[in-house]
Amino acid sequence: MTKGDFDVLRIQAIDEKEGILYFDASPDNPTQSYLYRVPLKGGAAERVTPADQAGSHSYSISADAQWAVDAHSSFGRPPVTTLVHLPDHKIVKTIAENVALKKKLEALRLGPTEFFRVKIDDKTALDGWCMKPPGFDPAKKYPVLFYVYGEPAGQTVLDRWDDKRFLWHSMLAQQGYLVMSVDNRGTPAPRGREWRRIVYRQIGILAPADQAAAVRTLLKDRTYMDPGRVAIWGWSGGGSMTLNAIFRYPDLYRTAMAVAPVPNQRHYDTIYQERYMGLPTDNVVGYRNGSPINFARDLKGNLLIVHGTGDDNCHYHGVEALIDELVIQNKPFSMLAYPNRTHAIKEGRNTTRHLYESMTRYLREHTTAVTARVSWRWSSIGSGTANGRSSGHYVREVLIFDLFTLHK
Repeated sequence: MTKGDFDVLRIQAIDEKEGILYFDASPDNPTQSYLYRVPLKGGAAERVTPADQAGSHSYSISADAQWAVDAHSSFGRPPVTTLVHLPDHKIVKTIAENVALKKKLEALRLGPTEFFRVKIDDKTALDGWCMKPPGFDPAKKYPVLFYVYGEPAGQTVLDRWDDKRFLWHSMLAQQGYLVMSVDNRGTPAPRGREWRRIVYRQIGILAPADQAAAVRTLLKDRTYMDPGRVAIWGWSGGGSMTLNAIFRYPDLYRTAMAVAPVPNQRHYDTIYQERYMGLPTDNVVGYRNGSPINFARDLKGNLLIVHGTGDDNCHYHGVEALIDELVIQNKPFSMLAYPNRTHAIKEGRNTTRHLYESMTRYLREHTTAVTARVSWRWSSIGSGTANGRSSGHYVREVLIFDLFTLHK
């Protein structure tokens, strides 16, 4: 039905009476998402989301395709949730504006953020973003923290609100860090079938190679990045990617913080791993080369491993096997285990604060940045319901930082 060189992200609804199909797409920018419609008989696609609402939109459309709940956010801008009429997108009611959170964010001294593309070869350019410290000076050298996921289940380079991660990254930027993220090939970005398909049978192989190539190019092009203070962190698949980064590219990454990783792909669930890697018996080399545990012997830098002992997704025994291998190889590392916490590592009093403060301390110990005075406090914001149901677009518990002027 659609024409043009772009991906349909998802089908949202069908208006059988009017003969219209609604779908999400972003033809011009793979970091964003908008609502479009097209006649069922075929024809030109029409953008429904207003042109002045840049960023990412998440829609829930009624069965008759006459109404929609739209959650609109962008990088550093919390969601505004509205009820809109279709197809004119007229706002009928504002459900949540996150006013209190926005006021708190406005009081913070934040540095600039940029979205960019970085070429890793003559044919391939990867999307990324960079959060810079306030008062950024390109003549100086800054430590860098890369945030990574890199697997087919998700993107990190998105023009949308990122909740606690954004707040933590903002605090680190205020302390003098460059915080960056890059989406490698194989992530579910709307950049074409081949972009996503290329990772088949190469989980844990292609992505860290793409990430390392991007880091090398960025270090070459951006002289304010300090090559001696490059760190990386990630959670779940991003934790695995973090291990692969520091094990397989030890001269590039100096510090790594891997949260809830899968050190051995043979220990993960079949529905995910075999979907992208094939059977272990048919892809022996791929499973071996994609599993970071097999490269633990090459560790040179600083490694922090974090895991919940009750992880119901990336099981704890995988990290135990990695610890055994690091011990065998006589490699120093740090380990933080949270008793009986799940994959989210959020259960129990003060767990989330303890986790993020621990990672902050580890990062500062091993990649010293500009000294900053930071005060932490917790705030509950926007705890509410919509139509008697809990709304995922409300920000319930948000980490707030009281950030002060950086000391030179």
